[in-house]
Amino acid sequence: MKKPLLIVVIILAVILILPVISLLRWTFREKKPMDIIIVDKTVPSLDREKHKSFNWILTNNRFVKKEKKTSFSYRKDYYGFYPTRPIKKRLWDRKEYRLADLKDLPEKADAIYITDTYGVYFNEWYQGISRSRRSMKIYGGLNNNDNLLIKEMKDRNKLVLIEYNTFEYPTAEYESYRIQERLGIKYSGWTGKYFSSLDTTRADFPIWMTAMYRRQYKKPWTYSKPGIVLLRDRSIVVMEEGTHLKTPFPVIVSDPGFREKWNLPETVCFEEWFDIIDPLENTVVSKFNIGTTAEGDTLLSDFGLSNEFPAVIQEPVEKKTYYFSGDFTHTNIPYWTSRFVGLEKLKSILYSKKPEDPRRFFWLYYKPLIQGILDEYYNTLASK
Repeated sequence: MKKPLLIVVIILAVILILPVISLLRWTFREKKPMDIIIVDKTVPSLDREKHKSFNWILTNNRFVKKEKKTSFSYRKDYYGFYPTRPIKKRLWDRKEYRLADLKDLPEKADAIYITDTYGVYFNEWYQGISRSRRSMKIYGGLNNNDNLLIKEMKDRNKLVLIEYNTFEYPTAEYESYRIQERLGIKYSGWTGKYFSSLDTTRADFPIWMTAMYRRQYKKPWTYSKPGIVLLRDRSIVVMEEGTHLKTPFPVIVSDPGFREKWNLPETVCFEEWFDIIDPLENTVVSKFNIGTTAEGDTLLSDFGLSNEFPAVIQEPVEKKTYYFSGDFTHTNIPYWTSRFVGLEKLKSILYSKKPEDPRRFFWLYYKPLIQGILDEYYNTLASK
Protein backbone atom coordinates (compact mmCIF):
# COMPACT_ATOMS: atom_id res chain seq x y z
CA MET A 1 0.00 0.00 0.00
CA LYS A 2 1.34 3.38 -0.97
CA LYS A 3 2.27 5.74 1.85
CA PRO A 4 -0.28 8.52 1.04
CA LEU A 5 -3.10 5.96 0.89
CA LEU A 6 -1.94 4.39 4.16
CA ILE A 7 -2.03 7.79 5.87
CA VAL A 8 -5.59 8.34 4.63
CA VAL A 9 -6.66 4.90 5.89
CA ILE A 10 -5.12 5.57 9.32
CA ILE A 11 -6.83 8.97 9.58
CA LEU A 12 -10.20 7.46 8.63
CA ALA A 13 -9.72 4.64 11.14
CA VAL A 14 -8.99 7.12 13.92
CA ILE A 15 -12.02 9.21 12.97
CA LEU A 16 -14.23 6.11 13.18
CA ILE A 17 -12.66 4.61 16.29
CA LEU A 18 -12.65 7.69 18.55
CA PRO A 19 -16.48 8.07 18.67
CA VAL A 20 -16.81 4.35 19.40
CA ILE A 21 -14.34 4.63 22.28
CA SER A 22 -16.16 7.70 23.58
CA LEU A 23 -19.50 5.86 23.44
CA LEU A 24 -18.06 2.81 25.17
CA ARG A 25 -16.62 4.99 27.94
CA TRP A 26 -20.08 6.48 28.49
CA THR A 27 -21.76 3.05 28.41
CA PHE A 28 -19.53 1.63 31.13
CA ARG A 29 -19.54 4.76 33.28
CA GLU A 30 -20.85 4.20 36.78
CA LYS A 31 -24.53 5.08 37.04
CA LYS A 32 -25.69 7.63 39.62
CA PRO A 33 -29.23 6.85 40.82
CA MET A 34 -31.09 10.03 41.78
CA ASP A 35 -34.78 10.79 41.31
CA ILE A 36 -35.28 14.33 40.01
CA ILE A 37 -38.56 16.18 39.51
CA ILE A 38 -38.32 18.36 36.39
CA VAL A 39 -40.98 21.03 35.85
CA ASP A 40 -41.31 22.84 32.51
CA LYS A 41 -44.52 24.71 31.68
CA THR A 42 -43.09 26.44 28.60
CA VAL A 43 -42.98 23.78 25.87
CA PRO A 44 -44.37 25.33 22.66
CA SER A 45 -42.64 22.77 20.40
CA LEU A 46 -41.55 19.14 20.36
CA ASP A 47 -37.92 20.22 20.91
CA ARG A 48 -38.47 20.84 24.66
CA GLU A 49 -35.75 23.52 24.54
CA LYS A 50 -36.57 24.84 28.00
CA HIS A 51 -35.26 21.74 29.76
CA LYS A 52 -33.46 19.61 27.15
CA SER A 53 -29.99 20.94 27.99
CA PHE A 54 -30.49 19.97 31.64
CA ASN A 55 -31.49 16.45 30.60
CA TRP A 56 -28.42 16.36 28.34
CA ILE A 57 -26.23 16.91 31.40
CA LEU A 58 -28.10 14.23 33.36
CA THR A 59 -27.64 11.68 30.59
CA ASN A 60 -24.03 12.61 29.85
CA ASN A 61 -23.07 12.25 33.52
CA ARG A 62 -25.04 9.01 33.95
CA PHE A 63 -27.63 10.26 36.41
CA VAL A 64 -30.44 7.69 36.20
CA LYS A 65 -33.83 7.02 37.73
CA LYS A 66 -33.55 4.92 40.88
CA GLU A 67 -36.15 2.27 40.16
CA LYS A 68 -35.29 1.24 36.59
CA LYS A 69 -31.72 2.62 36.44
CA THR A 70 -32.53 4.18 33.07
CA SER A 71 -31.65 7.65 31.77
CA PHE A 72 -34.13 10.50 32.05
CA SER A 73 -36.13 11.20 28.88
CA TYR A 74 -36.40 14.87 27.97
CA ARG A 75 -39.58 14.00 26.04
CA LYS A 76 -41.45 12.27 28.88
CA ASP A 77 -39.82 12.72 32.29
CA TYR A 78 -41.11 16.13 33.28
CA TYR A 79 -44.21 17.84 34.63
CA GLY A 80 -45.82 20.55 32.57
CA PHE A 81 -47.06 21.23 29.04
CA TYR A 82 -46.99 18.37 26.50
CA PRO A 83 -47.41 19.12 22.78
CA THR A 84 -48.77 16.06 20.96
CA ARG A 85 -48.25 14.81 17.43
CA PRO A 86 -49.04 15.83 14.79
CA ILE A 87 -47.94 19.28 15.90
CA LYS A 88 -49.88 20.98 13.07
CA LYS A 89 -53.15 20.07 14.82
CA ARG A 90 -52.05 22.05 17.88
CA LEU A 91 -53.26 19.45 20.36
CA TRP A 92 -51.68 19.26 23.79
CA ASP A 93 -51.80 17.54 27.14
CA ARG A 94 -50.35 18.24 30.57
CA LYS A 95 -48.80 16.24 33.38
CA GLU A 96 -49.26 17.63 36.88
CA TYR A 97 -48.90 16.65 40.50
CA ARG A 98 -52.08 16.92 42.54
CA LEU A 99 -52.40 18.00 46.16
CA ALA A 100 -52.72 14.33 47.15
CA ASP A 101 -49.32 13.62 45.52
CA LEU A 102 -47.50 16.08 47.75
CA LYS A 103 -47.25 13.55 50.55
CA ASP A 104 -45.30 10.83 48.73
CA LEU A 105 -43.66 12.73 45.85
CA PRO A 106 -41.25 14.87 47.92
CA GLU A 107 -40.44 11.85 50.07
CA LYS A 108 -39.37 9.73 47.10
CA ALA A 109 -37.67 12.44 45.06
CA ASP A 110 -34.10 13.59 45.73
CA ALA A 111 -34.21 16.90 43.86
CA ILE A 112 -36.45 19.29 41.95
CA TYR A 113 -35.60 21.63 39.08
CA ILE A 114 -38.24 24.14 38.01
CA THR A 115 -36.82 25.15 34.64
CA ASP A 116 -39.59 27.43 33.35
CA THR A 117 -43.07 28.44 34.53
CA TYR A 118 -43.81 31.17 31.96
CA GLY A 119 -46.20 28.94 30.06
CA VAL A 120 -47.71 28.74 26.58
CA TYR A 121 -49.96 31.44 25.07
CA PHE A 122 -52.67 31.61 22.45
CA ASN A 123 -50.82 33.74 19.87
CA GLU A 124 -47.64 31.68 20.01
CA TRP A 125 -49.33 28.26 20.08
CA TYR A 126 -52.07 28.72 17.48
CA GLN A 127 -50.66 31.46 15.27
CA GLY A 128 -46.90 31.06 15.70
CA ILE A 129 -46.44 34.77 16.36
CA SER A 130 -46.51 37.15 19.29
CA ARG A 131 -47.32 40.74 18.42
CA SER A 132 -48.22 41.68 21.98
CA ARG A 133 -46.29 41.37 25.22
CA ARG A 134 -49.00 39.21 26.77
CA SER A 135 -51.73 37.23 25.05
CA MET A 136 -54.31 34.85 26.51
CA LYS A 137 -52.66 32.16 28.62
CA ILE A 138 -53.24 28.54 27.70
CA TYR A 139 -51.15 27.11 30.51
CA GLY A 140 -48.49 28.37 32.91
CA GLY A 141 -47.52 30.16 36.10
CA LEU A 142 -46.19 28.96 39.46
CA ASN A 143 -49.20 27.75 41.46
CA ASN A 144 -50.08 26.65 44.99
CA ASN A 145 -49.08 23.01 44.41
CA ASP A 146 -45.68 24.11 43.07
CA ASN A 147 -45.14 26.26 46.14
CA LEU A 148 -46.14 23.45 48.49
CA LEU A 149 -43.88 20.96 46.70
CA ILE A 150 -40.92 23.32 46.96
CA LYS A 151 -41.65 23.77 50.67
CA GLU A 152 -41.81 20.00 51.25
CA MET A 153 -38.53 19.47 49.37
CA LYS A 154 -36.79 22.20 51.35
CA ASP A 155 -38.18 20.87 54.65
CA ARG A 156 -36.63 17.50 53.82
CA ASN A 157 -33.30 19.14 52.96
CA LYS A 158 -33.50 18.04 49.32
CA LEU A 159 -31.83 19.81 46.38
CA VAL A 160 -33.99 22.63 44.97
CA LEU A 161 -33.11 24.41 41.70
CA ILE A 162 -35.39 27.19 40.45
CA GLU A 163 -34.93 29.29 37.36
CA TYR A 164 -35.88 32.64 35.82
CA ASN A 165 -39.48 33.88 35.49
CA THR A 166 -40.74 32.19 38.64
CA PHE A 167 -42.01 35.47 40.14
CA GLU A 168 -43.24 37.30 37.03
CA TYR A 169 -46.46 37.03 35.02
CA PRO A 170 -48.40 34.74 34.81
CA THR A 171 -47.60 33.71 38.40
CA ALA A 172 -50.21 35.22 40.71
CA GLU A 173 -48.97 37.99 43.00
CA TYR A 174 -49.63 35.98 46.16
CA GLU A 175 -47.78 32.90 44.88
CA SER A 176 -44.91 35.14 43.77
CA TYR A 177 -44.68 36.64 47.25
CA ARG A 178 -44.71 33.17 48.86
CA ILE A 179 -41.88 31.79 46.73
CA GLN A 180 -39.76 34.92 47.21
CA GLU A 181 -40.20 34.58 50.96
CA ARG A 182 -39.37 30.88 50.78
CA LEU A 183 -36.18 31.56 48.84
CA GLY A 184 -35.25 34.54 51.02
CA ILE A 185 -34.98 36.99 48.14
CA LYS A 186 -36.77 40.10 46.86
CA TYR A 187 -37.79 40.44 43.21
CA SER A 188 -37.42 43.95 41.77
CA GLY A 189 -40.04 43.44 39.07
CA TRP A 190 -37.47 44.11 36.33
CA THR A 191 -36.62 41.66 33.55
CA GLY A 192 -34.28 42.17 30.63
CA LYS A 193 -32.67 40.73 27.54
CA TYR A 194 -29.81 41.36 25.13
CA PHE A 195 -30.68 41.93 21.47
CA SER A 196 -28.06 41.60 18.75
CA SER A 197 -29.95 44.37 16.94
CA LEU A 198 -32.57 46.85 18.14
CA ASP A 199 -33.65 47.43 14.54
CA THR A 200 -37.43 47.00 14.34
CA THR A 201 -37.24 45.75 10.74
CA ARG A 202 -35.77 42.46 11.89
CA ALA A 203 -38.27 39.64 11.52
CA ASP A 204 -37.72 38.30 15.05
CA PHE A 205 -37.87 41.67 16.84
CA PRO A 206 -40.69 41.95 19.45
CA ILE A 207 -42.48 44.91 17.92
CA TRP A 208 -44.68 45.43 21.00
CA MET A 209 -41.66 46.99 22.72
CA THR A 210 -41.79 49.99 20.42
CA ALA A 211 -45.40 50.69 21.41
CA MET A 212 -44.42 50.60 25.09
CA TYR A 213 -41.54 52.96 24.37
CA ARG A 214 -43.73 55.49 22.53
CA ARG A 215 -46.32 55.51 25.32
CA GLN A 216 -43.68 56.09 28.00
CA TYR A 217 -41.36 58.60 26.32
CA LYS A 218 -43.74 60.24 23.81
CA LYS A 219 -41.24 59.87 20.98
CA PRO A 220 -40.44 57.27 18.27
CA TRP A 221 -38.10 54.31 18.62
CA THR A 222 -34.83 55.22 16.89
CA TYR A 223 -32.51 52.43 18.04
CA SER A 224 -30.83 50.04 15.62
CA LYS A 225 -27.54 48.89 17.18
CA PRO A 226 -27.10 45.95 19.61
CA GLY A 227 -28.31 46.60 23.13
CA ILE A 228 -30.25 45.57 26.23
CA VAL A 229 -33.92 46.18 26.96
CA LEU A 230 -35.24 46.23 30.55
CA LEU A 231 -38.96 45.88 31.34
CA ARG A 232 -41.17 46.33 34.38
CA ASP A 233 -44.96 46.46 34.23
CA ARG A 234 -45.53 49.38 31.83
CA SER A 235 -41.97 50.74 32.04
CA ILE A 236 -39.23 50.14 29.48
CA VAL A 237 -35.52 51.09 29.51
CA VAL A 238 -33.50 50.81 26.29
CA MET A 239 -29.69 50.73 26.44
CA GLU A 240 -27.83 50.88 23.13
CA GLU A 241 -24.20 50.08 22.36
CA GLY A 242 -22.08 53.21 22.10
CA THR A 243 -24.49 55.51 23.91
CA HIS A 244 -25.30 53.59 27.08
CA LEU A 245 -23.16 50.47 26.76
CA LYS A 246 -19.46 49.83 26.21
CA THR A 247 -20.26 46.20 25.42
CA PRO A 248 -23.81 45.30 24.37
CA PHE A 249 -24.27 41.94 26.10
CA PRO A 250 -24.49 41.14 29.84
CA VAL A 251 -21.56 39.21 31.28
CA ILE A 252 -21.76 36.65 34.07
CA VAL A 253 -18.91 36.99 36.57
CA SER A 254 -18.39 34.14 39.05
CA ASP A 255 -17.07 34.22 42.60
CA PRO A 256 -13.43 32.94 42.76
CA GLY A 257 -14.30 30.25 45.32
CA PHE A 258 -17.04 28.77 43.16
CA ARG A 259 -14.92 29.13 40.02
CA GLU A 260 -12.31 26.90 41.56
CA LYS A 261 -14.77 24.41 43.06
CA TRP A 262 -16.89 23.88 39.92
CA ASN A 263 -14.43 24.88 37.20
CA LEU A 264 -16.45 27.91 36.13
CA PRO A 265 -15.03 30.58 33.80
CA GLU A 266 -14.18 33.98 35.22
CA THR A 267 -16.62 35.59 32.77
CA VAL A 268 -19.07 34.42 30.11
CA CYS A 269 -21.56 36.32 27.94
CA PHE A 270 -25.28 35.71 28.29
CA GLU A 271 -27.93 36.65 25.71
CA GLU A 272 -31.23 35.23 27.03
CA TRP A 273 -33.85 36.75 29.36
CA PHE A 274 -32.91 37.52 32.97
CA ASP A 275 -34.55 39.06 36.02
CA ILE A 276 -33.17 41.39 38.69
CA ILE A 277 -33.40 40.31 42.32
CA ASP A 278 -32.07 41.36 45.72
CA PRO A 279 -30.33 38.29 47.22
CA LEU A 280 -30.77 39.52 50.82
CA GLU A 281 -28.88 36.97 52.97
CA ASN A 282 -28.23 34.44 50.18
CA THR A 283 -24.74 33.69 48.88
CA VAL A 284 -24.04 35.08 45.41
CA VAL A 285 -22.35 32.41 43.29
CA SER A 286 -22.27 34.51 40.12
CA LYS A 287 -23.47 37.97 39.16
CA PHE A 288 -24.51 39.78 35.99
CA ASN A 289 -22.44 42.74 34.92
CA ILE A 290 -23.61 45.25 32.32
CA GLY A 291 -20.76 47.28 30.80
CA THR A 292 -22.33 50.72 31.02
CA THR A 293 -21.01 54.11 30.00
CA ALA A 294 -21.48 57.16 32.26
CA GLU A 295 -24.74 57.90 30.42
CA GLY A 296 -25.83 54.31 30.94
CA ASP A 297 -25.11 54.50 34.68
CA THR A 298 -27.24 57.65 34.91
CA LEU A 299 -30.10 55.99 33.03
CA LEU A 300 -30.07 52.97 35.35
CA SER A 301 -29.84 55.20 38.42
CA ASP A 302 -32.95 57.09 37.28
CA PHE A 303 -34.90 53.84 37.67
CA GLY A 304 -33.20 52.74 40.88
CA LEU A 305 -31.08 50.11 39.13
CA SER A 306 -27.40 49.11 39.15
CA ASN A 307 -25.22 47.56 36.45
CA GLU A 308 -24.51 44.56 38.72
CA PHE A 309 -27.04 42.08 40.14
CA PRO A 310 -27.12 38.35 41.04
CA ALA A 311 -27.11 35.63 38.37
CA VAL A 312 -26.96 32.59 40.68
CA ILE A 313 -27.62 32.53 44.42
CA GLN A 314 -27.26 29.76 47.00
CA GLU A 315 -29.11 29.40 50.29
CA PRO A 316 -26.33 30.03 52.85
CA VAL A 317 -27.10 27.48 55.61
CA GLU A 318 -27.88 24.07 54.09
CA LYS A 319 -26.55 25.19 50.68
CA LYS A 320 -29.01 23.03 48.76
CA THR A 321 -31.36 25.63 47.32
CA TYR A 322 -30.38 27.68 44.26
CA TYR A 323 -32.04 30.32 42.14
CA PHE A 324 -30.82 31.10 38.62
CA SER A 325 -31.79 34.64 37.52
CA GLY A 326 -31.62 33.82 33.82
CA ASP A 327 -33.15 31.57 31.18
CA PHE A 328 -30.20 29.21 31.58
CA THR A 329 -31.67 25.99 30.17
CA HIS A 330 -32.70 27.55 26.86
CA THR A 331 -30.12 25.81 24.67
CA ASN A 332 -31.10 23.57 21.75
CA ILE A 333 -28.14 21.20 22.03
CA PRO A 334 -28.12 18.04 19.84
CA TYR A 335 -29.32 15.43 22.31
CA TRP A 336 -27.63 12.47 20.60
CA THR A 337 -24.26 13.87 21.69
CA SER A 338 -25.13 13.25 25.37
CA ARG A 339 -23.90 9.66 25.13
CA PHE A 340 -20.33 10.58 24.28
CA VAL A 341 -17.63 11.28 26.88
CA GLY A 342 -15.11 14.10 26.54
CA LEU A 343 -16.94 16.29 24.04
CA GLU A 344 -15.98 19.43 25.97
CA LYS A 345 -12.39 18.93 24.78
CA LEU A 346 -13.43 19.67 21.17
CA LYS A 347 -13.53 23.41 21.78
CA SER A 348 -12.91 24.52 18.21
CA ILE A 349 -15.88 22.43 17.02
CA LEU A 350 -18.35 23.10 19.83
CA TYR A 351 -18.07 26.89 19.91
CA SER A 352 -16.09 29.75 18.42
CA LYS A 353 -13.68 32.16 20.08
CA LYS A 354 -16.16 35.01 19.72
CA PRO A 355 -17.30 35.98 23.24
CA GLU A 356 -20.89 36.52 22.05
CA ASP A 357 -21.22 32.96 20.66
CA PRO A 358 -24.23 31.63 22.68
CA ARG A 359 -22.85 28.08 22.63
CA ARG A 360 -20.04 29.18 24.92
CA PHE A 361 -22.54 29.73 27.74
CA PHE A 362 -23.59 26.07 27.80
CA TRP A 363 -20.14 24.51 27.49
CA LEU A 364 -18.16 26.94 29.62
CA TYR A 365 -20.71 27.84 32.31
CA TYR A 366 -24.04 26.02 32.49
CA LYS A 367 -22.66 22.48 32.07
CA PRO A 368 -19.94 22.76 34.77
CA LEU A 369 -22.34 24.67 37.06
CA ILE A 370 -25.08 22.02 36.96
CA GLN A 371 -22.58 19.17 36.94
CA GLY A 372 -20.83 20.62 39.99
CA ILE A 373 -24.07 21.14 41.93
CA LEU A 374 -25.40 17.66 41.11
CA ASP A 375 -22.14 15.83 41.82
CA GLU A 376 -21.72 17.63 45.13
CA TYR A 377 -25.26 16.77 46.17
CA TYR A 378 -25.05 13.17 44.91
CA ASN A 379 -21.96 12.60 47.04
CA THR A 380 -23.94 13.61 50.14
CA LEU A 381 -26.65 11.10 49.19
CA ALA A 382 -24.15 8.33 48.49
CA SER A 383 -22.44 8.86 51.86
CA LYS A 384 -25.66 8.27 53.83
